Order: sequence, then structure tokens, then C-alpha cells
Amino acid sequence: MTIRGTMLCAAAIVIAATNFANARPDTRKMTCAQTQALIQSQHATVLSTGLNTYDRYVRHFGNDCDAPYVPMVDYVPTGDGQCMVYRCEQPAPMVPF
Repeated sequence: MTIRGTMLCAAAIVIAATNFANARPDTRKMTCAQTQALIQSQHATVLSTGLNTYDRYVRHFGNDCDAPYVPMVDYVPTGDGQCMVYRCEQPAPMVPF
């Protein structure tokens, strides 16, 4: 491979890597309404909620969680405060007293 081909390949890898790093939307840069609308339109999406934190959030209805997980309320930081969203969690077992 020529030097020009090597440089072109390296440039393509750098561009692809930077695009993947920015592919996850950050809730802190959106309003609560934008965050909820994005989740509703995607059915389920992975969102950044902090510098090194992220999670998968889903619609309240539908079968976006795999069994035995169910949508549970969670709160994420947004540009206009805390926002209620849903995250798949395994429900606590019912223990009789």
C-alpha cells in the first residue's frame, strides 16, 4: 500500500472514531421534552447522562424490555432540570410476610 493510501485509510479511521464517540445523545444538552420525544420516537435508545455515564432508556409501553425486565421510573439530568424516563429493571420479588 502506498503512503497516500495509508494516510487516506488512517484519516477514515479517525473520522469514523470521532463520529462514533458523538453518536450517543447527551441528556444534559437537551430539554426534558426533547429527551422524552427522542425515547418515544426510537422506542429505546442509549443516552449519555454524565461525563462517563450512560444507560438504555425505553418507552413506558410496548415490549422494549426483555423478560423478566420491565420499564421502571428513573430520572436523568437535562438542561432544564431532572426528567422522568423509563429504564429496564428486574422487578423486586414479592415476599409474603
